[in-house]
Amino acid sequence: MKNFFLTIVVLLFAQIAFCQDVASRPVNNYARVDKIALQLPADQVKTTQDIADYVNTHFVGGVDRARAIFIWVASNIQYDVANMFNVNFYESRQDKIDRVLSTHKGICENYAAIFCDVANKCGIKSFVVEGYDKQNGFTDYLPHAWCAGLVNNTWYLFDPTWGAGYVSNHQFVKKINNDLFMVPPGQLIKSHMPFDPMWELLYYPVTNQDFAAGKTGEDNSKPYFSYPDSIAVYEKENEQQQMVSEVRRLQANGVNGSLVFDRLQHLKNTIDVNSRNRNVSEYNTAAADYNDAVNLYNEFINYYNVQFKPTKPDTEIQHMTDTTQASLSAARVHLAAISEADAPTLALINSLQTSITELQKHVDEQKDFVAKYIGKSKMGRKLMFNKYTWMGIPLNK
Repeated sequence: MKNFFLTIVVLLFAQIAFCQDVASRPVNNYARVDKIALQLPADQVKTTQDIADYVNTHFVGGVDRARAIFIWVASNIQYDVANMFNVNFYESRQDKIDRVLSTHKGICENYAAIFCDVANKCGIKSFVVEGYDKQNGFTDYLPHAWCAGLVNNTWYLFDPTWGAGYVSNHQFVKKINNDLFMVPPGQLIKSHMPFDPMWELLYYPVTNQDFAAGKTGEDNSKPYFSYPDSIAVYEKENEQQQMVSEVRRLQANGVNGSLVFDRLQHLKNTIDVNSRNRNVSEYNTAAADYNDAVNLYNEFINYYNVQFKPTKPDTEIQHMTDTTQASLSAARVHLAAISEADAPTLALINSLQTSITELQKHVDEQKDFVAKYIGKSKMGRKLMFNKYTWMGIPLNK
């Protein structure tokens, strides 16, 4: 009797466990949304706006719209196995999108680019997340791209590439995986690691070292990181500032592995090149402003030499010196914007500043002359162009 009792208990326990497993399996609760979304044929889509217009017309609410975009992208793009190693994060976003819409084929960066572009057009704030992943316990040697989206004031992660299917024996097997739709950040970090830890969307980011070791659980002994505040700052930064901020965060999160190292080096090189190009642009613009000032000043002097004839309104005469001054001021502003210049550039800057200072003296003299000229009578104005003296003492100034 005792043995029989134990057997019954074990069987009951096994049955309960099985029922829990079945209940926990993901169920597609978006069948209605999917059916409507997939009624938009891919061959009728020319731009992402076409997709967005269809989604906005047929769906209301962030979740349904996000789902419609996800299922359309995952279902209508064929993974380009032949080019799976040609990830190029630095290609323009529009080129990535255009290629997908014309061929209906792409890789992770194309899936992510089109998802985010449509999502933003549907009122879902979305960003492409670039990083790397882990499959079957092994860190991949290829970079990967997925998406972050703000749905109903909550951040979720989406991977329309993995959600579309998988590669087996060098062939793409199309199979929708709903586990990659609206994934909580704490869950996706188990397999997806962004280069920029801000896009982990975690208050206690996982380091690259911990990700490699499989330690992705929340660890509140680490420094607290307010990713919503960082994203808010990110949105206000220009591209150069965004890269500088990413370098800082990436380094703080630990440079581990060749993919992370390559990303860091690329960012630093790009920042350096952009900085040099910006300095060259600022200097060239300053030089152009200075040359404009010289031409305007010479134009004024030529008019002065003919004693302001033919007659012009006072405001027009004053405008001649004011525009000269404005060009000189603009030149100074552009020179001041140059930072971390190398020695040859500094030499050019110093030379141009000397020229600006010298011209400024002459401009100040003529501005003073014009101010006095405007304040005099008609006869007094005529006398200003000739210097009269008595025993060496100026009679007019």
